[in-house]
Amino acid sequence: MPTTSALSPPQALRIPGQSLGRSLGRSLGRLRRLLLGAALAAALLPVAAQNLERGREINATCAGCHGEFGQGGKKGEYPRLAGQRPAHLAEQLRAFRSRTRMNLPMFPYTQERELSDADIADVSAYLAGVVLPTEWPRFKPDDDALTRLTAMEKVMIVPRAPGDVDRGRSVYQQDCASCHARDGLGRGRYPRLVGQYTAYLRKQIDAFVRAERPHDRDEELRVGVFDRLKEADLTDVLAYLTLIQTPEKP
Repeated sequence: MPTTSALSPPQALRIPGQSLGRSLGRSLGRLRRLLLGAALAAALLPVAAQNLERGREINATCAGCHGEFGQGGKKGEYPRLAGQRPAHLAEQLRAFRSRTRMNLPMFPYTQERELSDADIADVSAYLAGVVLPTEWPRFKPDDDALTRLTAMEKVMIVPRAPGDVDRGRSVYQQDCASCHARDGLGRGRYPRLVGQYTAYLRKQIDAFVRAERPHDRDEELRVGVFDRLKEADLTDVLAYLTLIQTPEKP
């Protein structure tokens, strides 16, 4: 006599296609979990650090104009680079190299053979990490002359610019802070403004207004932040930036 199947009714009636579908679904689920785990692991891996020593060596060339510590010079003819956003520094160096930002003094130093992408990353990271105090140092009695001189040379205090700082604060927070941060230290590719020479900032503003450098202007609509601001607004903003270069003490 034929034997009776030991399978339960649901198993006995199972359709092969349904089983294959469930198996495939489980496999896809496992694959998704593996890919998600790999993505999370990659995100948690430390980003390779830039070669800061190499950046310091490259900066020896920049120091001829921008100073040993990236403090700039000649009252703003050469801008401060120290403490600047690394993404902004790298972007501007690439712009000089590609000639999308024209600057004759930078021409010989930003040729491809002179400044590779790795060099740009290294010197940008180095300069971004340089801290210039905004208060005069206090010395110990046993500090030697070289220590005192070096510390004094690192101090960066931009002279107070004339203007209505309260009005400048209002204009800055409304029209500038979304890109350059409320404290003026910049964010991402948008540059730090606080601690920069007023004369240099004024020169760049004039270049933006004349469309010699791109800013945020929509050329089709002919609308940008500098189309909204008046001369008095700009003067007051520059005055405000010199006010906040030294953090308030608690």
